Amino acid sequence: MKTLTATIDTLLGPVRLAATADGLTGLWFRGQQHEPPGDPAAVTLAVDQDPVLHWATGWIMAYLAGGAELPRPALAPHGTSFQRAVWDALLAIPRGSTVSYAELARSLGAPQATRAVAAAVGRNPLSMLIPCHRVIGSDGSLTGYAGGLGRKRALLDLEL
Repeated sequence: MKTLTATIDTLLGPVRLAATADGLTGLWFRGQQHEPPGDPAAVTLAVDQDPVLHWATGWIMAYLAGGAELPRPALAPHGTSFQRAVWDALLAIPRGSTVSYAELARSLGAPQATRAVAAAVGRNPLSMLIPCHRVIGSDGSLTGYAGGLGRKRALLDLEL
């Protein structure tokens, strides 16, 4: 399946997008932890050349401008079944809310799996769209954001 990519500039830095016919597969701040290397077979486009990339760009810009979240496009993150369950749970965290990694693990029926849940949160390939920035330490501290704690703080501040 052909992967299409684009890089856009945002107020939080450049963002790389990736999409296939199944939907959006990646949204990474450039240089963030766990950003995969570029796929040499991927086709780089301007965002207006693909509807999914175009939609994702509009969503990001509206979100970062503090506007209401637009409906999400088809999301097609690649991961294990456990990772996808964690990412689905992240989608249920309302804007302006936070949960701890331990609370997230309990909500998944895996209270002993806090570290595994944290690892899955950290591997989220759709930063912002799957709101991993809404997960914090049990003591309320900002911890563990692949895009950097400064960006995590900025995203949380946008939502208040």
